[in-house]
Amino acid sequence: MAKTEMMANAIRALAMDAVQQANSGHPGAPMGMADMAVALWGDHLKHSPANPHWMDRDRFVLSNGHASMLIYSVLHLTGYDLPISELKNFRQLHSKTPGHPEVEVTPGIETTTGPLGQGLTNAVGMALAEKLLAKEFNRDGHTVVDHNTYVFLGDGCLMEGISHEAIALAGAWRLNKLVALYDDNGISIDGQVTPWFIDNTPMRFTACGWNVIGPVDGHDAAAVSAAIAQAKSNAGKPTLIVCKTHIGKGSPNRANTAKAHGEPLGTEEIGLTRSALKWPHAAFEMPREAYAAWDGKTKGSKLEAAWDKKFAAYSKTFPGLAAELTRRMQGELPKSFSQLVVDTVIAAHTKAETVASRKASQIALEAFTAGLPEMLGGSADLTGSNLTNTKSTPAVRFDAVTGDVVLGVPSENANQGAEDESKGKSGSTAAGSTPPHIIGRHINYGVREFGMAAIMNGVALHGGFIPYGGTFLTFSDYSRNAIRMAALMKLRVVHVFTHDSIGLGEDGPTHQSIEHAASLRLIPNLDVWRPGDTAETAVAWAVALQNKARPTALLLSRQNLPYAPKDDIGQISRGAYVLAEPAEVGLKKKAQAVIIATGSEVQLALKAQELLAIEKIAVRVVSMPSTTTFDRQDSVYKSKILPEGIPRVAVEMGVTDGWWKYGCAAVVGIDTFGESAPAGVLFKHFGFTPENLAATVRKVLKK
Repeated sequence: MAKTEMMANAIRALAMDAVQQANSGHPGAPMGMADMAVALWGDHLKHSPANPHWMDRDRFVLSNGHASMLIYSVLHLTGYDLPISELKNFRQLHSKTPGHPEVEVTPGIETTTGPLGQGLTNAVGMALAEKLLAKEFNRDGHTVVDHNTYVFLGDGCLMEGISHEAIALAGAWRLNKLVALYDDNGISIDGQVTPWFIDNTPMRFTACGWNVIGPVDGHDAAAVSAAIAQAKSNAGKPTLIVCKTHIGKGSPNRANTAKAHGEPLGTEEIGLTRSALKWPHAAFEMPREAYAAWDGKTKGSKLEAAWDKKFAAYSKTFPGLAAELTRRMQGELPKSFSQLVVDTVIAAHTKAETVASRKASQIALEAFTAGLPEMLGGSADLTGSNLTNTKSTPAVRFDAVTGDVVLGVPSENANQGAEDESKGKSGSTAAGSTPPHIIGRHINYGVREFGMAAIMNGVALHGGFIPYGGTFLTFSDYSRNAIRMAALMKLRVVHVFTHDSIGLGEDGPTHQSIEHAASLRLIPNLDVWRPGDTAETAVAWAVALQNKARPTALLLSRQNLPYAPKDDIGQISRGAYVLAEPAEVGLKKKAQAVIIATGSEVQLALKAQELLAIEKIAVRVVSMPSTTTFDRQDSVYKSKILPEGIPRVAVEMGVTDGWWKYGCAAVVGIDTFGESAPAGVLFKHFGFTPENLAATVRKVLKK
């Protein structure tokens, strides 16, 4: 048996054995893509099994994540910390081999895949991060950021609409170090795809600015390897390699059928497959020669050692750059961050400006993007509405001829960049030899909310940047599954959602968010903030940037919001705090009720408090900009903010369901869709007035 054939059959055997033992899984795709894996991992992939987090490793993404036994088999065979016992434990509770690959569960997995198309899109984000970091940190004679991103994908990934968003942006960005290998087997769960998938895939990718190779025989490892080598030599475009394969390759009766996709082959068919493959070994039994052929530890250690030597020379010549790159890849905030937060929040509190919270967000971003060069922003064609751009974040652009990253020098920082050159600091070169390496840091994603969200996940997974992106809150529905994946993967990604309520007015119910805040709050591990003024917005941003293992959604208003005076800004970060006691409106008595408000409705609560005070009804106003953050507080703090025995009334321009868990006696909300009319008219129509809120409190107290 030829060496490459043996290596591929080792994958096939492990895949069918693990799926059979679990009585669950997808053997067909791993068996079909086995030769592709031999070509990539055997001849090209730069990785180090002893150090899965090596900074300059190539990234590999299995976008068709149901084929997880392919990557688990390869990780085991090449020498990662994934013993055969874990493959035997495939799809079992707390194993390192879950049904679909999960980052930080299995060593060597770069991203969690399963929802088709998102892995491909994550890979685009990874390749973008590599390209931008290379431009920012590499110097003549010192190339320390230099790796490729590879992705395996199938028909399902290409049928998902997000794939088009991803490939269009990859082509526009000229991501020449991105190589996608398409498992073109013509089979999906429902059978042969020809009745419902007639796309000319090569022409589609070509139209989006990709280099296309093939089709090649996906079972000829040498041919696939040659195609990968050709792709790597392409200087200007991402590359798609079309690999013609047979799903369930080696199975006499299941190959080329939908039955090979998502169910075990069965003991009888596995026996026939072993005979057809001339594989005499028992289940989970691997011959020594297979391990020897696949072993990547020695080669990986040499590659890593060579890079370590290169990075040591870089560190000696550019100590500031080396320290900055290391810090950013480790995801650590600079030492100056704490003071930056204090200054930013105090400035907001002192100025007490009346602005929309989307503008308050931009004010905070001006400070944070200036102090954090790792912040990489963007918007889905709504920059002027989302206000995600700042003076420190020029647009990300690529040369139309070469595809190279175009450098941009923000006017505010031009002189500072020149000063830093001579000191070897981040974003500079030594001795003033070339202009500062200041890259663009604001991305025009176009009208691609889902693609933007999944690309941001890829950027965060790669490391070196904290991505944030904006769109209208109602369009969070488009990007929801990528937001969920960020929460599942514990990624520091920030979603800026503006136009957060019926307050946007005349655009009407298609654009007015009703259920979206409540819906986002249901996603585990996602922080949701709906700040009510500039100080709360600045704190929300600060908390989001510190959330190293949690994504954040910021829900921001279109309309202006007056600043809410407050004595203590230190409790905002806990998600809820007492904004105004009865004493604030001249009543020297204990609160008879508590009004809980978020965002723009904080002002309604304060005005209702004033109206009730005229009648000697004492009310405490609690601002709760983040229910998710408040829910994580200890019981002592919760009871301090929301005392037992005092009726509670919540007010928010959204569905009421989520508020009953706080023991509310009433909720002033909206459980219908909105209307098209000026905002002020809508507020009165739907009862978002101080008078109605005050009346609701009175009714509660009379019960």
